[in-house]
Amino acid sequence: MAKEQKKRKEIRRKLLHKYRLVILNESTFEEKISFKLSRLNVFVTGTLFIIVLIGLTTLIIAFTPLREYIPGYSSTKLKREATELTYKTDSLVTVLNYTNRYLDNVRKVLRGDVENNQQNRDSLFEKYKLDPASVDLTPIREDLLLREEVELEDKYNLFERNVENLGTLLFAPISGTLSQGFDPKTKHFAVDLVAPKDTPVKSIADGTVLFAEWTSDTGYVIIIEHQEGFTSVYKHNGSLTKSQGDQVKAGEVVASIGNTGELTTGPHLHFELWRKGKPVDPQNYMDFN
Repeated sequence: MAKEQKKRKEIRRKLLHKYRLVILNESTFEEKISFKLSRLNVFVTGTLFIIVLIGLTTLIIAFTPLREYIPGYSSTKLKREATELTYKTDSLVTVLNYTNRYLDNVRKVLRGDVENNQQNRDSLFEKYKLDPASVDLTPIREDLLLREEVELEDKYNLFERNVENLGTLLFAPISGTLSQGFDPKTKHFAVDLVAPKDTPVKSIADGTVLFAEWTSDTGYVIIIEHQEGFTSVYKHNGSLTKSQGDQVKAGEVVASIGNTGELTTGPHLHFELWRKGKPVDPQNYMDFN
């Protein structure tokens, strides 16, 4: 027990024993600076210095651009650019998918390669047929009041009419002789109209030109997108007056009758009308006489 106490006193004495650190002039041995030190003071001071040094180094690495020079840390600018490129790549992939779908639809229109989804019109209207005997046509007071209100509003309105919600009005591209009609069974999703060469071909409605180029099978072709899902296609033209992206008005000349392409037997217009991605009979929407 006495030995342990003696040993502790010896350790305390060594830790607290004072030393003097003196800096002398080598030539004159003049004392410049002196410090009183102990082993405990040196240990505490060194530990605090190391802790402060580690803290400063951590702050520099975390909050300054110097960390970019340390292996394993990437540049903030590089991360930002990589994130922006990721967003741009995702947007470009989306645009590319839409473009591919659009081109596929254009190819189908040019080739006439669509499935035959022809349906019986009578079967579509069958469920909407009503038995007149089951309808009560007895006039009611509300009906009479509505008629009187409408008659009063239109009594002096000689020029203004509500022309909204009438749908897209379509005009015939040319006046000509129908040589072949719309026949989905033979995949002839168009009408062939015979007319003299160089006869102007007009747009059936306002729209935007989606395609205006030469093809080997159908010659000069122009495709116009209209409102309400309508798309008109004009093939075997002699020349085109519009380019892709042009805006056209109803009745504006977009091409001329010709005999171009391998799949033609004379000057005529091969006219197709599509609505919402499906071919429809143009004769149901316009008169070519």
